[in-house]
Amino acid sequence: MATIVKVQFHTAGKLYDFGVGSFELKPGDRVIVETERGRSIATVVTPPREYEENQLPEGLKNIIRLAEDSDVESAARNAAREKDAYDFCLRKIKERGMDMKLVKVEYLFDGSKAVFYFTADGRVDFRELVKDLAHQFHTRIEMRQIGVRDESKMIGGIGICGRELCCSSFLRDFEPVSVKMAKEQNLALNPTKISGQCGRLLCCLGYEYETYCSLKKCLPKCGKLVKCGGVEGEVVKMNVLEGTVTVRTDEDREVELRGDEIKPENISDRPRQPRKEGPREREQKSGADGEPKEKGQRDQQRPDGQGRDRRNNRGRDRDKKEKK
Repeated sequence: MATIVKVQFHTAGKLYDFGVGSFELKPGDRVIVETERGRSIATVVTPPREYEENQLPEGLKNIIRLAEDSDVESAARNAAREKDAYDFCLRKIKERGMDMKLVKVEYLFDGSKAVFYFTADGRVDFRELVKDLAHQFHTRIEMRQIGVRDESKMIGGIGICGRELCCSSFLRDFEPVSVKMAKEQNLALNPTKISGQCGRLLCCLGYEYETYCSLKKCLPKCGKLVKCGGVEGEVVKMNVLEGTVTVRTDEDREVELRGDEIKPENISDRPRQPRKEGPREREQKSGADGEPKEKGQRDQQRPDGQGRDRRNNRGRDRDKKEKK
């Protein structure tokens, strides 16, 4: 048996498993852990939980110690250094006219490396910029390109709903979002209304998508013909949350029916109207014995009795020779 807690390094960041060891921990405690990039300060998110030996993740590491006041002060000093590094790097980017947007600067806990996060449309040659940063701060420099969603997660902000962005407050992983989710929820397909701060589709479109899909299964779709309680007509509107549909009768009267009262055998498709024939189809039917005429037959039945091949103008050349 081993006791494990989950910790995070940033708000709404990914969760990582660490062994508790001999410490008594609770959610909210600050601890020092060993990572691939060196020692870091993290926050405990979940209470300790015991796991069997065969359930332990590979490469599990134990928590080194509880964070002390000096560790918290060191993290505050790194935050001040990050602001200075951000201002300097932003000034150098403008001087060099580089096509990139600086998002955030992060110092490792021990100050051995500074990571500069940026966004760009394509690849950027930042070799000279790295030389300027290394000469200024005398530490290892890492340039990391991120996406627009990660940018919003790092910066944060207020969404169109008036609340803090989901990705920067509690959403730890990005799930795929499609326009189909907005259609299933009868939302207006206006990019300004279904897009977030990052310019991508709102993450919250996926929160109720499964619920809408399950509720719609019990309702007839728009365009179906239904019969219920002496009412017969075509479904013109659905109210998914209330579980009702609006039916338009032959008398042009709209009636609201409950979806659970409509039996499946009383739902049918609207009959298709016969397709109208075009002028070409009517011309083909006017041939002998009601069979379609081919192009060669139409040319042979000309009034002058002279068929022409319009592709190579052979008939036109033959007419000129006869005149001579």
